[in-house]
Amino acid sequence: MTTPPQERDLVEAVLTNPLNATLLSALSDETLPNWFLTAGCVCQTVWNAVTGRDPTYGIEDHDVFYFDGSDLSYEAEDRAVNAALARLSASNAATVQIRNKARVHLWYEDHFGVPCAPLQSVEAGINQFLTLPTAASVRPTGNGSGGVYAPSGLDDVFSLTIRPNVEAGRRRLYEEKCASWLSRWPELTVVPWHDE
Repeated sequence: MTTPPQERDLVEAVLTNPLNATLLSALSDETLPNWFLTAGCVCQTVWNAVTGRDPTYGIEDHDVFYFDGSDLSYEAEDRAVNAALARLSASNAATVQIRNKARVHLWYEDHFGVPCAPLQSVEAGINQFLTLPTAASVRPTGNGSGGVYAPSGLDDVFSLTIRPNVEAGRRRLYEEKCASWLSRWPELTVVPWHDE
């Protein structure tokens, strides 16, 4: 099966960021089941490619989401995170955030002020991202290339468009994130929040 051109372009851009490349080569499903490299480190690396910036410019952290519902304890997640981070150098591990999306419902309301039903997959967690372009996610595939999950497609990522994933009670957070991103990537087009 041929990889669609936008997906191929996404993976090529993502791999220009050295930490992204390290994560995609170092992590495995044995350590983190059903995992994706996701959020800002994916779409922001593309923004940097499109705008001619260094691949690492403006990226504050690197998110890895996985899904393991077999043990929802904090201790189990901590063991998985530490095993994954042990595959990285200390300097790389400093900006990597690894989360088990099977546990999100246990802390989400305390953190964001709105409840979250238990998720059934890592993709379900990615689908809840506040902005649509940050949902573009990458993982290695068996043939050595990158598999892409992008529930809203990739047009917004490559056109530098930020569009909200409207969810009650999160408008302020959307506007704060967009303001922060605009300060680093003024070329972005931000679609205003709209209540459904």
